[in-house]
Amino acid sequence: MEKYCVECGTKLIEKELENEEMIPYCENCKQYRFPMFNVAVSLIVIDERKDKILLIKQYGRDHYILVAGYVTKGECVEDTVRRELKEETGMEVHSMVFNQTQYFAPSNTLMCNFTVFVKDGSTIHVNHEIDSYSWFSKEEAKEQIKKNSLASYFLHAYLNKKGIE
Repeated sequence: MEKYCVECGTKLIEKELENEEMIPYCENCKQYRFPMFNVAVSLIVIDERKDKILLIKQYGRDHYILVAGYVTKGECVEDTVRRELKEETGMEVHSMVFNQTQYFAPSNTLMCNFTVFVKDGSTIHVNHEIDSYSWFSKEEAKEQIKKNSLASYFLHAYLNKKGIE
């Protein structure tokens, strides 16, 4: 795949940068052009009252995943968490905890995973992006989430950290 300068459109070359590796470089602008990627959040949503985890189905697919969404330009990831939860479920974040990140190559995206606590999951009102949803116990959520997915990786890592094998 050919890469071009985002400023002037010149074809980039690979050039070594001191204390770095080979980095795309624009000979016209005389600037290194570090790789760019998308940033998104994924949410392990927990109903505090019932201690249940929300999993959703989207886009006609028949598997459960986590609520997720892309960070918009100028937005911090914590604001994205609040916005995505509100847009997709109508619920408000009571509290949140950052878990970890993973790079997802198929969409060139850095996924930032959070655990989000809501006070009352019965207030959910999903939008058009969600086909269906269910609240699961922690053990059930581990079984129901799409196998071998990044969502599964995040959920299992969180639950294993909490001692729920």
